[in-house]
Amino acid sequence: MTANVLLFKITLLIYFIATIFYLIGVISRNDKFSCNAKRLLIGGFAMHCLSIGVRWLATDITPAASLHESLSFFAWSLVFIYILFDLRYHMAMLGAFISPLALALMIFGAAVPSQAPNVNPMLDSWWFPVHVSLAFLGHAVFAIAAAAGVMYLLQERMLKSKKFSGLFYRLPSLNALDSMNYKCLTFGFPLMTMGIISGAIWANSAWGGYWRWDPKETWALITWFLYAALLHGRLTVGWRGRRAAIFAIIGFIFLLFTFFGVNLFLSGEHTFRNFTGE
Repeated sequence: MTANVLLFKITLLIYFIATIFYLIGVISRNDKFSCNAKRLLIGGFAMHCLSIGVRWLATDITPAASLHESLSFFAWSLVFIYILFDLRYHMAMLGAFISPLALALMIFGAAVPSQAPNVNPMLDSWWFPVHVSLAFLGHAVFAIAAAAGVMYLLQERMLKSKKFSGLFYRLPSLNALDSMNYKCLTFGFPLMTMGIISGAIWANSAWGGYWRWDPKETWALITWFLYAALLHGRLTVGWRGRRAAIFAIIGFIFLLFTFFGVNLFLSGEHTFRNFTGE
């Protein structure tokens, strides 16, 4: 077992324990479990940084060229953005939604081949780390927005039905969740835009064209328009609350399809098979 694989599995284990602690904290309404879960998640993130760093040094390639690496990098970005948001908003419940998602990405990553890919020389460019970093950080911010949207809908439903479970007392207020949704949009949309632009520049250097209407490019553009519509609605029409929460969830579903569906089910120049030249 290589050092990278061992570090990856240790990270996965820590994220698993953190997720269990978060769930126990939500069910029992015990703040100790939530606090310990956050400490575990931060510790797992530190181990994850080490895992990605070792992989990068061993392959001399940005660790996002294969499905395994991309899933790991996505999970890393998700936990990183969550930690930043937690420093600002101190929403313990947010971790209970983000930790399982990061864990699911890591489990999926552990299930696919982890060997280092042979990267297509035509795509070995410094635009690669720029593009994937912007893209995955944008994905992570929109994941936070989707989690805030789910919490908003749960909170709103309990308020309307007047049936309050233990979860109700753990969720932030509707205004706080709506504010977080908006903040995520203002950060995530520029990241996504810069990710698409950097990808177009990279495509031009690799294939001689900025835009080729590849399936992933097409779905990325569709997703961009969805978030653009949400941002426009919030700034000009005054969309808030339930509508904004639903839009954030739908946008993230489209984003996940752009990442998973295109790579796994559609053919094109942005698939991992084409990128690695396999």
